[in-house]
Amino acid sequence: MHFLRAIQCSQILRRQLHTMSSPKLPIVVLSGPSGAGKSTLLKKLFTNHPDTFGFSVSHTSRNPRDGEEHGKAYWFTDKDEFRKLIGEGKFIETAEFSGNLYGTSIQAVKDVQGHGKVCILDIEMEGVKQVKRTDLNETCTFIFVRPPSTEELRKRLEGRNTETPQSLANRLAQAEKELEFANTPGVHDKIIVNDDLAKAYDELEAHIFSRIRGDN
Repeated sequence: MHFLRAIQCSQILRRQLHTMSSPKLPIVVLSGPSGAGKSTLLKKLFTNHPDTFGFSVSHTSRNPRDGEEHGKAYWFTDKDEFRKLIGEGKFIETAEFSGNLYGTSIQAVKDVQGHGKVCILDIEMEGVKQVKRTDLNETCTFIFVRPPSTEELRKRLEGRNTETPQSLANRLAQAEKELEFANTPGVHDKIIVNDDLAKAYDELEAHIFSRIRGDN
């Protein structure tokens, strides 16, 4: 049933996108603490709608992890070059976490929209604040993905086996800030509690397609 609905949604959206000019394409801003399940939800969204959505490739000053490709996972650059790009006004938003810089460039969004696709931004809390201060605010729909509890978030992060005690503490502290920010009225258009992946995905997909149709 989900498979048939996904096909129908993609067919409807492709017809709608064909009649829309690129500047009218919505931008989906997805945020939430590390471990909330954003990447898993996005992977499913792109699998179900490969011709509909495009992912904005962010810049970062951190080193690549195993399997990460330049230009696919991130645009990897050093801090000096990153700061130079910031000074030139190349970014929509930037943030710093654990000593590393992250940012979404204007060109990255244009590249996605230039292919007639809905652009997805997966960004941090500070990035959301910055986007809201730009002219893109009215074009965006802001979605926050949260875990069912802080304890569940801790279990998920520990289950990755990639965190040191210090990095785990940093991520949990950051998560508390993001969860508090998400409670601010009017900040996000949709808050999804990811306690069940299938349910959370259905909510994500339904909200995005509703936004594209102009229902909300």
